[in-house]
Amino acid sequence: MTGNKNWRSVFSVYFQPKVRSMIFLGFSAGLPFLLVFSTLSAWLRDEGVERSVIGFFSWVGVTYSIKIFWAPVIDRVSLPFLTQLLGKRRSWMLFAQMGVVAGLLGMGGSNPHEELQNIAFFAVWVAFCSATQDIVIDAYRIESVQSEYQGAMAATYVLGYRIALLMSGAGAFYIADYAGWKAAYFVMAIAMVIGFATTLLLKEPEHKSINQVDSITKHKNMWQRLSTGFMLAILNPFIDFFDRNGKVGLLILLLIAVYKMSDITMGVMANPFYLDLGFSKKEIAEISKIFGFMMTIIGAALGGLLVVRYGIMRPLLLGAVMVATTNLLFALLAISAPNLLLLASVISADNLSGGIATSVFIAYLSSLTSSAYTATQYALFSSLMTLPAQLLGGFSGIVVDHYGYTVFFVYASIVGLPAIALVLLLMHYQKESKICDHNP
Repeated sequence: MTGNKNWRSVFSVYFQPKVRSMIFLGFSAGLPFLLVFSTLSAWLRDEGVERSVIGFFSWVGVTYSIKIFWAPVIDRVSLPFLTQLLGKRRSWMLFAQMGVVAGLLGMGGSNPHEELQNIAFFAVWVAFCSATQDIVIDAYRIESVQSEYQGAMAATYVLGYRIALLMSGAGAFYIADYAGWKAAYFVMAIAMVIGFATTLLLKEPEHKSINQVDSITKHKNMWQRLSTGFMLAILNPFIDFFDRNGKVGLLILLLIAVYKMSDITMGVMANPFYLDLGFSKKEIAEISKIFGFMMTIIGAALGGLLVVRYGIMRPLLLGAVMVATTNLLFALLAISAPNLLLLASVISADNLSGGIATSVFIAYLSSLTSSAYTATQYALFSSLMTLPAQLLGGFSGIVVDHYGYTVFFVYASIVGLPAIALVLLLMHYQKESKICDHNP
């Protein structure tokens, strides 16, 4: 049993090669993200591109939210030559990484004044390849180790991802300041070699094959083949999920949709809140980089350890409670005089709770997938995890404008209550299920 492990064996999880490898895959996944978002916006504005045009570039981010539409292709389709050489997961991973490199080189080689359309095209291509890489890395992570180690895998992934964000954010700015934006994007493309090397050194995980279409459609016409292929690729992952979970599957999907709502709702207004309190951009940046970065990593690592020690559900409940509670600390900050120590304490608590909740939640989502449809099901879960929260977060400014920051942060905390209730309800169902299983 997971709960019987002593702390020494729990800590040893971070010394496993597969767990350590996620640092490098996390870096490869995180590097392209800012290069098609805030870093790209800064480059375009620095070149004098109008703000209205820059705003349209934010639509590139939609690519990450709709990856569910091509995740079934990654689960089913083999790449010529590469799949035979590397296996299904690693071949798609390498293909996506090569696509990211090509796109970054294309962006860096384009002139914003004369080739803005080219930059837009390459940015969409980078986002598409980056989202594809996310799908494959998630599938690889889930298939590589058992569910009790998924929290640790998520924690090291978050570490690598955060390091990549620092490099593609602050690092790109430093390079651009000394050598220009073209050099910055070229350096970022070269840094993707970390992903290449990791992919080539990894061992292909075992995963159940779902390439059943040839045998099933052997004597059928073209339309019957297409409809059967659609069933296997698109519908079967959903049917499989509800076959395994029954009616409780609806509660699970509801929990996935609301678990991050409190965190994301608050996050939309965090930086405007700091500025409105009178803190300088330098103070905010330094506190966020030092305390925010470190506490997120510590929280993610702690979440991974808690999953190994106590299983998933209890740490999942802890994460939901902590995220909702720390939002109340922002309400306290809103009614207090500006104080750097208090700001650092609140940001530390927020990032610690966010780190715990993130790594545990990723472990939870990973435990829900079937080995036959890993990429498709996890892509569905991750899209469901962010889309409702992002939609609700869009109303954050309206709440602040009408009621002020104090009420807003209390509201953001209350938004977290459904997640707590659903975790408790699922824990109850899980307990009842175990009792039933043990009854003769």
